[in-house]
Amino acid sequence: MSHPVDKVQLYPESPLGELEGDVPTGRDVEWEPLVDYRRNGVSETTIHGAVAWSHGDEVIHSFGGNVLCYGRSMMKPLMLKVFTDELAELEWEQRAITVASHNGTSEHVRAAQSLLPRSDWGLMQTPLDTPLVQFGRQVRRSRRWYSNSSGQHAAILRGCRAKGWNRAGYTLPSHPFFFAFLEQVRRYLGAKWEPQRIARDGDGLPTLSNTVNELAMCYSGLVRDRKEDWIWEAMVRHPDLVGGFNRLDTTVIKSGHGRVIAKEGADGLLGLAIDHDDYSEGLGIVVKIAHGWNPQAAWYVARGILGVLGIELRNPYPLRRQKAFLVPGVVPERYLKALEAIPTWDDWDPDQDRWYFDPADYRGD
Repeated sequence: MSHPVDKVQLYPESPLGELEGDVPTGRDVEWEPLVDYRRNGVSETTIHGAVAWSHGDEVIHSFGGNVLCYGRSMMKPLMLKVFTDELAELEWEQRAITVASHNGTSEHVRAAQSLLPRSDWGLMQTPLDTPLVQFGRQVRRSRRWYSNSSGQHAAILRGCRAKGWNRAGYTLPSHPFFFAFLEQVRRYLGAKWEPQRIARDGDGLPTLSNTVNELAMCYSGLVRDRKEDWIWEAMVRHPDLVGGFNRLDTTVIKSGHGRVIAKEGADGLLGLAIDHDDYSEGLGIVVKIAHGWNPQAAWYVARGILGVLGIELRNPYPLRRQKAFLVPGVVPERYLKALEAIPTWDDWDPDQDRWYFDPADYRGD
């Protein structure tokens, strides 16, 4: 006999969202300003979010980091730790595509497809998608392989077969893969840690709710354990497979010269795992943009954060007739003087946010 399920659990009854659930929503938490865009000295746009720094299992700086969100694709390096032994036979390009949120280029699709025999392609449960970044007119039909998570899904299917797990239902939170992933997260957050919510990600796999502070702790763990498997080296060897052309995580990995891995995640996440001489237990830094995916804003914040650590990241493409200004709270207080020396614009950027004369001088008598 089936039991009735609370209707609110199935579908919301009100678009206002005032009475449902016991988890604070984005309107209830206090997002911090991270960067603002100014036109001739007046702030036109302020980008809010949260930043957390973790050294080992200790959060050493938190700027709104208690905000709860979903780790989304930023957690792929932890998810694939479930299969590092089973996938150790792969070539380096194949390993890199397993943790990717790629642009869907022919290079990415080719690497993802190489993970599975053609007879297994029908098991793929990625959503139909088109390439993330295209030049010119959209001419491609939606395909599962264009999904930015196709490499991950193919790797999970291959890993499940190697472990003897049923590949049917591999995207469900009742599958052994999910519980193995949960154990990987508990390595860094404690054996008794439980997510407040488990949701379905855009690619169909389960995603866990974490605070930004917790996500930073997970990323510091990636640094400490970087030599125990192939994930770190695969991302460093092939950063263009992790994201793609002009993607923030790809550019950060290249700029780090083997000392940094980075991973973007929807919606508005950037994880940085940094091997730095001042942080022997591994430095994990996570940026969350409150309103969602905004690579340019996250790029400005990442440039400041990495810059104070001695890692130079180029500026993103310049704003139109605006300049970006970082909020000091994105770094610990000890780095403020260093942060002041990292401009968010380049010397050759045109000064287009003002005129070079005072209109008062042209006022008629």
